[in-house]
Amino acid sequence: MADFAQNVPLAPLTTLGLGGPARFYAEAHSETELQDALAAARTQELDVQILGGGSNTVFPDSGYRGLVVRVGLRGVRFADDGEGVLATAAAGEDWDAFVALCVAKGLQGLECLSGIPGSVGATPIQNVGAYGQEVSQTLVEVRALDRATLEEVTFSGPECAFSYRSSRFKAQDAGRHAILAVSYRLRRGARPSLGYPELARAAQALGVPEAEPGDALKLTRHAVLTLRRGKSMVYDPQDPHSHSVGSFFLNPVLDDAAYRTLCERLRLRFPEDPPEPPVFPADGGRKVPAAWLIERVGFTRGLRRGGVGISRNHTLALVNYDGTTSELLALAREIQAGVERAFGVRLQPEPVIVS
Repeated sequence: MADFAQNVPLAPLTTLGLGGPARFYAEAHSETELQDALAAARTQELDVQILGGGSNTVFPDSGYRGLVVRVGLRGVRFADDGEGVLATAAAGEDWDAFVALCVAKGLQGLECLSGIPGSVGATPIQNVGAYGQEVSQTLVEVRALDRATLEEVTFSGPECAFSYRSSRFKAQDAGRHAILAVSYRLRRGARPSLGYPELARAAQALGVPEAEPGDALKLTRHAVLTLRRGKSMVYDPQDPHSHSVGSFFLNPVLDDAAYRTLCERLRLRFPEDPPEPPVFPADGGRKVPAAWLIERVGFTRGLRRGGVGISRNHTLALVNYDGTTSELLALAREIQAGVERAFGVRLQPEPVIVS
């Protein structure tokens, strides 16, 4: 019998600050400890929830009846590989600290992903992205543990089957693997990615286009962090509007039929001056901002429902002030139902909602 800790509060381990206790809890600071914990859980017939930085996980008020394993693997290394610099980080490394280190070394490819909370191991699961950059653009390898066989497996970037905010680890292989380490191929001496209009304007104001490449990367990171802080999208214990999982809903990607339905519903809802939805190409369809849809239904920033609400600074952030998971999920369902009734679009949650 493994010597797991018992009845460990989960709320302090998440950015939401919600959820009851874990019946059993373990921290894995090495790959061997992770294997041993998973093997012991199998022997004891325990369900297992892998936890990283806790920035994308919603635990129920009743807690978790199985084993929660928090991955604490550490280590970062850099190696020239002929095509660029291979930056490899263990799954438990803090993501933003890793990005900051890459930027400080003058390595381009992750600068627009500054300020995103959580751990490195979570980034390939949902193909983390922001301000026109996604990890799939630079990721070259994922090392993982197959939870069924407890054997190590390796996936190349294409084998991860990336799509908009998704991958094989979130789709067909959901729950099958525990990420051990992730490798990115970054470029030395390259200029930052400024394809996103909001970021391009902020970067222009800071003089990024005129700066040397290394300084331009640092200024771009500064611009991204400033934009994210203005939306309470950088976790800060002192900022009550950052007690969230970031964007709670994915931006829906609509096929032609769904997009036509949306436009028809908009004409019915706003007959005198129907708004045209902003559209971006994604996965062969039209990506429409979820925040835009939510606001058109009448859910406004700063709305409160008991101890939870919508952030005053970002429509997609559902915030815990002093509430419960039940309240938060009830608000999420209310928003989903409102958007679906109005526009025929079903918003999908972005975080992992643990049952």
